[in-house]
Amino acid sequence: MADMTPRILAGRYEVGELIGRGGMAEVHVGRDTRLGRTVAIKLLRSDLARDPSFQTRFRREAQAAASLNHPAIVSVYDTGEDVTMDAQGATRHVPFIIMEYVEGHTLRELMHDGAALPIDEATDITIGVLSALQYAHHAGIVHRDIKPGNIMLTTAGQVKVMDFGIARALTETSDAVTQTQAVIGTAQYLSPEQARGENVDARSDLYSTGCVLFELLTGRPPFVGDTALSIAYQHVREFPAPPSAYAPDVPAALDQVVMKALAKHRDQRYSTASEFLADLQAFKHGGRVSAPVVAGGASPEATQVIAPAPVGGALGGGMASFPPPGSGGPPLGPGGAFQNAGILPPTEQVEEEEAADAAKRKRLIIIWSIVGGVVALILIGLGLFALLSGDKEPDPGGQSTPVQVRVPQVPASGTVEDSIEALKAANLKAEEGTPERSDTVELGKVIRFDPRSGRDVEAGSVVKYIVSLGANAVTVPPTENKTQEEARAELTALNLKVAGTTKSVNSPTVAIDRVVGTEPAVGQVVKPGDEIVLLISNGKTTVPDCTGKTQQECSTALQEAGLVLAQFREEESDETEGSILRTEPPFGNTVDQKTPVVVVVAKAADIKVLPNFAGWTEDAARSWLDGAGLSAYAETEPSTTLAAGLVISSDPPANTSVKRGDTVRLRVSAGPGPSSPSPTSVSKSSNQVLFAAIGAVRMLAV
Repeated sequence: MADMTPRILAGRYEVGELIGRGGMAEVHVGRDTRLGRTVAIKLLRSDLARDPSFQTRFRREAQAAASLNHPAIVSVYDTGEDVTMDAQGATRHVPFIIMEYVEGHTLRELMHDGAALPIDEATDITIGVLSALQYAHHAGIVHRDIKPGNIMLTTAGQVKVMDFGIARALTETSDAVTQTQAVIGTAQYLSPEQARGENVDARSDLYSTGCVLFELLTGRPPFVGDTALSIAYQHVREFPAPPSAYAPDVPAALDQVVMKALAKHRDQRYSTASEFLADLQAFKHGGRVSAPVVAGGASPEATQVIAPAPVGGALGGGMASFPPPGSGGPPLGPGGAFQNAGILPPTEQVEEEEAADAAKRKRLIIIWSIVGGVVALILIGLGLFALLSGDKEPDPGGQSTPVQVRVPQVPASGTVEDSIEALKAANLKAEEGTPERSDTVELGKVIRFDPRSGRDVEAGSVVKYIVSLGANAVTVPPTENKTQEEARAELTALNLKVAGTTKSVNSPTVAIDRVVGTEPAVGQVVKPGDEIVLLISNGKTTVPDCTGKTQQECSTALQEAGLVLAQFREEESDETEGSILRTEPPFGNTVDQKTPVVVVVAKAADIKVLPNFAGWTEDAARSWLDGAGLSAYAETEPSTTLAAGLVISSDPPANTSVKRGDTVRLRVSAGPGPSSPSPTSVSKSSNQVLFAAIGAVRMLAV
């Protein structure tokens, strides 16, 4: 019978079901039994646990992510190693990371069907990624593997960047994890310098972010290929088409931003995440971007030539690092990461290969010349055959000229039925067009065809038949803002019938019980005796959606909706400062005209970083928390190292960023022995007084 006992790590983390698998780790949903909260548990894969390089990478991820406290970066709560015995009795050390559990989906999952996202959504997601990178780069950390699979979108729409497994400090000049001449990253989002095996910096992350934005806008990465090596080659040597080449709705300004992020040379990209972020926000709010204009739909670098690096020597060259696309290449590493070691051959070997390639190219030129001549003769023969046989001539594109037919005359009867039959007989599709008034064609008969009779059109085309409304046709007059009595009198005078019932509709400007419009609408041509329905204002209007608008734009939208702006009220939020969070009443609600509306605007949250409270007195810790606008409660437990009344630790732990109003739990020593109900009930010995004094000194130092 299977053992149903859950696996417990570090005596407190209960391992649940598998929810994800990556290149070097598995992620399980878990539960922190001590704090009673759901967590995500990342475990190094058992088949890699014995590899020192993967253990180092895994520990590096924990260190990198644990040092970053930002709303757009998945938080790390704890790390450790699970020590187990394998079947042979050997001890295994499997590192683990306890992380924030995020409910949502990765961008890779959201884009599995290859469809592009709406431009506003793609821009907002990229802004979230850049805000995370801005913080990480400021802290000296380069991610090095930005891709859709490492970006999550929560159920609330918040962006979360994760997986710092190959992150590196900006100050490092070499990479102990990366082997000599090894390239680490994911091929579709690899910066040129990563593909060449050079050292990376913050601009490498911005290139990868540009690749992600490109895919969000178009549904495909900037470069695709059969192998990881061929894609990496394109990142180094080829220029991508702008996003608008694949998605025509992408504006020129956004083309400029993406193409600057995808510049081959680092000096021509955005130098910081802040610059990239500023351009995206300028685009979003209709401002001017700093990126250069994309000339002719090509990269601004398209006239430049990247000289190949010397063959042989130190890594960091250009074309010499990669064979031509399609020539195959090393397999992908764990999780699809492109890891190619030892690409550059020795100089002598390269010279021999170049000589062999030159001979091969010469042979190919001769072969293709012969094949080309044969193909040309065949095409000429086919063309002559088509001409002599009297068949349809091929057009310049190699396709048959479409069959043309002539639009027939309207039948003498003029009936709709006969007109439809005449169009079908001419191999055309009949469709009713908009009726028109006519002084010569009686009511209900066909006036003409559109396109007109006698014109040549492609077989199978749609031709509309226009029906006469007669000589006495009436144009529906404007009735807005009139009383019902006034509107009825005017319509009746035109021999139109006014319906006995009316329709109640919202209107931002027309007063209650006044006419908003009619059905059919003003300007429509109708027959005498046709029924007209009056649309009557109910005095209500709809609160417009102000999300994504500036405060001035929101104010204008409210005014146009017939509402009154009461005030802009600030509220702390993780959203961009100054952005509109909501309105009161909410967007979409139906309210009375002239209703006052409060617009709630995002204000940066008051963030505090918790100090290490260990050794502080409970009163001192509470005093600090009160001053920071934080709530606090204490729990006592025995301690053999700290005197009663001194703080052991806090939850959240030291160095965690918290917001005003958050609650912090203090673990307070009750001294040796069973837990006391309160530190105030424990008498203090002389040693305890000494410890309290030390804690007070620490507090003052902080």
